Amino acid sequence: MSIACGIPILECVYCLGCARWVWLKCLYTAGYESENWGLATAEEFEPIPRLCRLILAVYEDDLRNPLWAPPGGYGIDPDCVILRKNYEETQDQVPPYMVYLDHGNADIILAIRGLNLAKESDYAVLLDNKLGQTKFDGGYVHNGLLKAAGRVFDAEWEGLRELVEIHPTYTLTFTGHSLGAGVVALLTMIALQNLDKLGTIERKRIRCYAMAPARCVSLNLAVRYADVINSVVLQDDFLPRTTTALEDVFRSLFW
Repeated sequence: MSIACGIPILECVYCLGCARWVWLKCLYTAGYESENWGLATAEEFEPIPRLCRLILAVYEDDLRNPLWAPPGGYGIDPDCVILRKNYEETQDQVPPYMVYLDHGNADIILAIRGLNLAKESDYAVLLDNKLGQTKFDGGYVHNGLLKAAGRVFDAEWEGLRELVEIHPTYTLTFTGHSLGAGVVALLTMIALQNLDKLGTIERKRIRCYAMAPARCVSLNLAVRYADVINSVVLQDDFLPRTTTALEDVFRSLFW
């Protein structure tokens, strides 16, 4: 009919429908889902600035001679850094990370840095996913981030177990920013599924602070692990506010 009239009516309707779908996806943000949530208490927020400084310290090559320290420094003792791994040591499969023993706060911390915009391997981890591709504990998770988290756990669980046994009253905290935040969120879930490998530590002594994480778990898992995993989002930060469906649109445009 559209050809007979000389006007591509069906094609125009189809294009308008697609344009409307993309427009609505671009307008919708995950912030709508949390707009009615309660505010965090001062006690809940207390460790976040300290952990943010520790994550920033992972970016440094030499903690004794830092180049990008914030005002007041990183607030850490270089002698208490148990382990550091860079891209070469992780074989570009995981962003660089550090294990730090925080005696002042009785905490064993594993911190992972954020996305390196100049590192192709980081994009490969972030884009290694399809909606509904990977199941975990009755839900769905981000495939690339789960693989990265599994590599970290396999490499470090014995060392973490040793630290937990030496310091039986300390908490175990996983923290990261951006890409690293997604990795530690899934790393925490893996750790909770394998508590026997971490010695005698209980679930209530394990915490995760994910700073501006990418969306990486289905809603049922987010609810189930909400007592352990804390997502920290600054106002309208783009990445954590982006829905999974919109991530697929961006990935298609990127490729």
